[in-house]
Amino acid sequence: MSEAPIGVFDSGVGGLTVAREIRAQLPGESLLYVGDTEHTPYGPKPIADVRRLSLAILDELVEQDVKMLVIACNTASAAVLRDARERYDVPVVEVIAPAVRAAVSATHNNRIGVLGTEATVSSRAYDDAFAAAPHLEIFSQACPMFVEYVERGDTTSPELVRYAEEYLAPIKAAGVDTVVLGCTHYPFLKGVLGYVLGPGVRLVSSDVETAQDVYRVLASNGLLNSSGRAPQYSYRATGENTEAFVNLAGRFLGPDVRHVERLMTEAINLPPSMRRA
Repeated sequence: MSEAPIGVFDSGVGGLTVAREIRAQLPGESLLYVGDTEHTPYGPKPIADVRRLSLAILDELVEQDVKMLVIACNTASAAVLRDARERYDVPVVEVIAPAVRAAVSATHNNRIGVLGTEATVSSRAYDDAFAAAPHLEIFSQACPMFVEYVERGDTTSPELVRYAEEYLAPIKAAGVDTVVLGCTHYPFLKGVLGYVLGPGVRLVSSDVETAQDVYRVLASNGLLNSSGRAPQYSYRATGENTEAFVNLAGRFLGPDVRHVERLMTEAINLPPSMRRA
């Protein structure tokens, strides 16, 4: 079991930031990544739909004999984390708690902003995660267009800057000194977010902290791969245009992702009503 891959799931390309950091911190581990590009973005969807989509793909990863599940999507983490930990016999790591820990350590004025999808913000998952630190003031802001811009490879356009200025205005007005990027797509927008927020605000993403959680959980469960064999990296996407996935991954992460396999919607346990024609 220790030689089995780590299963990483996201609604699209955003989770590649987490996968990249897992590879950096655990270079001996194999990865199986699935991006649900057929149904991205998850943010505007009802939580019930996000739950069905997420569990269908997590079921598929477990059937592929992964030794751990990493839900590299904030919206999916908010929707299915409890269910996933009860449903599967493998450890499950998510991205919300690691980012919260990092933000608590980073803030000096105890005022923290959270940027997320509509579903993540409305779920109040971050508010619940920050509840253990009642001295903090949390200001959440939904940024519904950000994922769509990242998924089409736009991280610098004037239109994106205008959306960022609109979304971030209440966060700036609140006087926060730390902002949590509550979606794994958002690290690709650090340039525009840093520009709009200014140099006095620290941006916190979950990739590094999530990879550290992966290491801890594998080590504590005796699941670290010590075989010495070269790791295998596999990438799958549910959408038809796998070439676009490869191009985006190459643009954002370098040439590591050379091939993406199509995971047909019919191959996962998804209701017919949720399959696109």
